[in-house]
Amino acid sequence: MKLLVISDIHGSLFYLKRVIEIFEKNKYDKILILGDELYHGPRNPLPKEYNPKEVVEILNKYKNKIIAVRGNCDSEVDQMVLKYPITADYNMILWEDKKIFLTHGHIYNIDNPLPMEENDIMIYGHFHIPLIEKRDSRIFLNPGSISLPKGDSKNSFGVFEDGKFYIKDMEEKIIDEIKF
Repeated sequence: MKLLVISDIHGSLFYLKRVIEIFEKNKYDKILILGDELYHGPRNPLPKEYNPKEVVEILNKYKNKIIAVRGNCDSEVDQMVLKYPITADYNMILWEDKKIFLTHGHIYNIDNPLPMEENDIMIYGHFHIPLIEKRDSRIFLNPGSISLPKGDSKNSFGVFEDGKFYIKDMEEKIIDEIKF
């Protein structure tokens, strides 16, 4: 299973196109989107090539490849134009004997986790800063933002493959990684 994990597109056509190139080139199985697909939000600047309408067109072409959750900037109107569900605050997939929780991060995050068991994994976005942290036996991952990185971070995304999670920059250089 090869998963591409992105968060916080915020309507950036430029960075979504780059991520789709990476998805196609590396033949990932699914795209996990951790929310904030279309709108940039009132606290953020406009991202590069802000074009929510074209972002919708591209995302809808990949509707059968996307597993997504709702971000704090996503609305019911967004759900009306996107052809895959985004209204859940969290989702879960299973990998081997582990639950992998997907959430945006504005409700559930490393400081307010979902009900995780030993060895479970939670992947979230929202903070626009990449993170890999293990607390006890639980793993918390944040791929950062593809369009609006914060702090000293770069535009980044995550990759889940062969029992490892990588955070990569847009040139596909590994920023951080963890093995499960």
